[in-house]
Parts: sequence; C-alpha cells; structure tokens
Amino acid sequence: MPELFSGPLYWPLARWLAQLPPQPDAEAVAALAAQYPILTESGKPVRFVAPQSDGMAYECRVWENGEVETRRDNWHDWFNALVWLSFPQTKNAITAAHVAAMQPQGELRGRIRDALTHFDECGIVVLSSEPELLQLMRDFRWKELFVERRAAVRVHMRFVVFGHATYESLLSPFRGLTAKAVLLDCTSADLAVDDETLTAAVDSRLAAIFRTDRYTRPRDFQPLPLLGIPGVTPENEAPAYYDDTWQFRPGRREKLAA
Repeated sequence: MPELFSGPLYWPLARWLAQLPPQPDAEAVAALAAQYPILTESGKPVRFVAPQSDGMAYECRVWENGEVETRRDNWHDWFNALVWLSFPQTKNAITAAHVAAMQPQGELRGRIRDALTHFDECGIVVLSSEPELLQLMRDFRWKELFVERRAAVRVHMRFVVFGHATYESLLSPFRGLTAKAVLLDCTSADLAVDDETLTAAVDSRLAAIFRTDRYTRPRDFQPLPLLGIPGVTPENEAPAYYDDTWQFRPGRREKLAA
C-alpha cells in the first residue's frame, strides 16, 4: 500500500489502495469497480460516473440508476468510491434510508437524513471484546481509556473507519478531528480474523443497523477524537496529550444510544 496511506486507520481500504495510483483517479477506480460488481438494493449495477446536471438528488440517482457521481481528481469522491467497494451493504442501506425519508410526507432535509449523512461522511465503527472499554468511551473517560487501559485498547479494540470525509481528513489529520462512532460488542475470535473478513462482518452488522431507526439524530452517535487512538499520532504516546480538554471533552448530559 502506498506510503501516503500508511496510517493505522486506512486498513479497511488496503485491498483497493494496493491496486490504484496514490492519488484520486476517477477512471481508475471506475475500472477497478467494474471487476467487483455491486448491485443497489433496487437491483441496479453500481457505476461511478461524472457529475450530472439534471438536478436529481445524489441518493435518488444511486437508487434509480445505480450511478454514483464521482468528480475527477477529487479525494472526497475517490474515497467515497472506495468505501462503496469496502462496505457495499451499508452504503446500500444508507442510500435506501435516504430515499425512504424523501418519500411523500417525508423529509427533504431533516434530522434523519442529517444523521445518515453524518455517519456516511464521518462514521467509524468501534469494536471491542471487552464491553467495559466501550463504556469508558460512552462516559467520555478518555484518559482512563487511552492511557490507563492503553494495552487493553490495543488488544481488545478495533477501529473501522467508514466515513469518506474522515479518510480524506486523515491525509492531514488536525487537532480536534472527530468521528461519529457506532460502538459494537464482539468476541476475541471476531477480532482475530483477517482484515477483509472483519471488514465484511462489520459491513453486514452496520447494514442491519441502518435498516432500523436506531440512529435518527446526529447526536445519537458517540463522538470519538481520532487523534486519541493509539498510533494515529506520535504525540499521543505521552499521557499528558490527553489533558487537552478542548480535544478530549467531557461527556454531555444526554445519554447516547447504547
């Protein structure tokens, strides 16, 4: 995989990154996608196409035509295409949920679609075979999680980036970079599988979640400061790094979805 993507959070895309040039290339990713066919939930083959000028909503175009608008030389859209390849079931489920929300008497834009968009752009799945580690995250006890339990985090947790905007931001990570997390319990055996198998398993679980009404508001997701994850930045090897309460903020009063 190219050095540009050597960070510890790019692994779900590694299979595709190894087959592509190290820069956004819409034609190359479209050619790659043609080798690994994906169908939408409406039964259309997914194709990555240039932006259209007919005014059709992005999600409706995917649903009705299987066309995913992808700008040339654009990191954001390039990563979106790679996420489609890595998590096709979840991308389909999110698209279907958007379209359902836009039906008559539905919302053109509102909290449900905002929640879907937040995760689509900035989502991450956190897996843990030790439930107490997820509880520390829910309680915003960052220093206890990432310093006192650091060894356990490395062994018993996996961080699976979904959001294409997050992948783009990780090219030049900045203080305060935060993802919208779905927290999932798993077993040690679940974490022991190879990366492609784990990605497929996460895709299946996520798709099932987004076919329900479990997340209907952006604030239903757990905020996760990405630079706190061990290995994402060298600076977080120092315990004092987590004293930055602007980046590692205390919890909010409203309880997040478990």
